[in-house]
Amino acid sequence: MAEFRFCPMCASALAWQSRAEDGGEVSRLRCTACDYTHWNNPTPVLAGIVEVEGKILLARNAAWSGRRFALITGFMEAGETPEEGISREIGEETSLEVTALQLIGVYEFKRMNQVIIAYHAKAHGQVSLSPELVEYKLYAPQDLICWPAGTGYALADWLRTQNIEPRFMSWEEREAMSRES
Repeated sequence: MAEFRFCPMCASALAWQSRAEDGGEVSRLRCTACDYTHWNNPTPVLAGIVEVEGKILLARNAAWSGRRFALITGFMEAGETPEEGISREIGEETSLEVTALQLIGVYEFKRMNQVIIAYHAKAHGQVSLSPELVEYKLYAPQDLICWPAGTGYALADWLRTQNIEPRFMSWEEREAMSRES
């Protein structure tokens, strides 16, 4: 995550300053010259539990080391709804056409300062990955193992809607998987 050091309005230095706000005293990065406040609000991220012919598609990002597979995710674009955004992301990254969407929930991902909006997406078509992804696997829902982070919790919640009690991998297992080649 990038750390802001300079004001985007006047290029002066930003400094941590405390002020009284509605909820009490709050420290935020503020411009030392023009009083601009860097709010550092979380970024909305969209996630899709993509179902193709009864199986769930997990993909491996080209930038990741190891053999970790995850949900299809992406950022919402200006002017689109979350539903339009996740449908677009699934189409761009897998070439699949979304035929139905159901909101699963909203999840914090504090480590990346993100809020994840997760959907179950039914899709059809022939999978063709974008250059952003290098590999995919299709899993029967009962064979999925959730990871202990934002989208893993979304997957667990969806599994419960399918009357499947989710299984979680440990952080150690997740780290070992990321080291595999």
